[in-house]
Amino acid sequence: MGSEITISLDAMGGDHGPAIVIAGADIALERSPGLRFAIYGDDALVAPFLDQYPRVREASVFHHCDVTVQMDDKPSQALRKGRWKSSMWRTVQAVRDGEASAAVSAGNTGALMAMSKFCLKTQSDIERPAIAAIWPTLRGESIVLDVGATIGATAHTLVDLAVMGAAMARCLFNLERPTVGLLNIGVEEIKGLEQVQDAGRILREIDHPHFAYHGFVEGNDLGRGTVDVVVTEGFSGNIALKTAEGTARQIAEYLRAAMSRTLFARIGYVFARSAFAQLREKMDPGKVNGGVFLGLKGITIKSHGGTDPEGFASAIELARDMASSKLVEKIDRDLDMGYSAFIAERSANSEAAAQ
Repeated sequence: MGSEITISLDAMGGDHGPAIVIAGADIALERSPGLRFAIYGDDALVAPFLDQYPRVREASVFHHCDVTVQMDDKPSQALRKGRWKSSMWRTVQAVRDGEASAAVSAGNTGALMAMSKFCLKTQSDIERPAIAAIWPTLRGESIVLDVGATIGATAHTLVDLAVMGAAMARCLFNLERPTVGLLNIGVEEIKGLEQVQDAGRILREIDHPHFAYHGFVEGNDLGRGTVDVVVTEGFSGNIALKTAEGTARQIAEYLRAAMSRTLFARIGYVFARSAFAQLREKMDPGKVNGGVFLGLKGITIKSHGGTDPEGFASAIELARDMASSKLVEKIDRDLDMGYSAFIAERSANSEAAAQ
């Protein structure tokens, strides 16, 4: 994979800017020699790193940008000062104009979402775009969305998330009919917020041919991998994501402290080193770095701001996979199967009955 695919990169995004972006591009290029890059950033800051990584320089077209969106800029502020000029805007614009198949930035999440929505526009009948994250589980990996794009959701929005998340699972995991669950405080149908219950009823009734609705799932099902796609609204999804990342770091610190406490523990670590290496591999957030903005007429990938080169390479590879799998086209087809009208009518009837 990766042949004939151009990825646009915001070289100025994230905590470390071009140092991580260019190094990550080099790792991705080593694994996928057919990749090409359109890189946007400040020439004075990016050029030294392109000189350091000649393979990336040869595979890239560089575009100088005068403006950098700061990590603490408000989305509205970033739009005002960054439209047309910033590295972030031009990275997304390259996708809109057909110069790149997907965009990757480690920059300000709110600004990136605002610019992506403004520049790429939303897909048909999508009320709100979402951020989908890849979640490590005991069974492998699953997709969780929304993990922070918007707070709160109607039943209609939750069903849209299910359709989009399932399309992503089909692309990423090569599944014909992935399983989808709604995150709730219990698996019983009478539990949870009204909009979650209503979304569950809609998903059962439409019986979508491209995914199988499992029902409600709880927080402990995230790590188990009970379903391929977990759907929730952005407030609870973001809390779940940050909790999981913090727990992974906490366990890693516990293990590190335990293994260095005594001489026998250090000796035991030597014999169990390969097992601990596998555990670190499973728990490393960098291995699953990259949130996909779903619901837009183009692909934008948000990398963690503090990622390392390996993590940024993972985000590039995710962009490559989503582009080569025709993610946007799959979502369009799934949304265009007559279910949107049914969902809207069902939601309207439920809201009218509640009043």
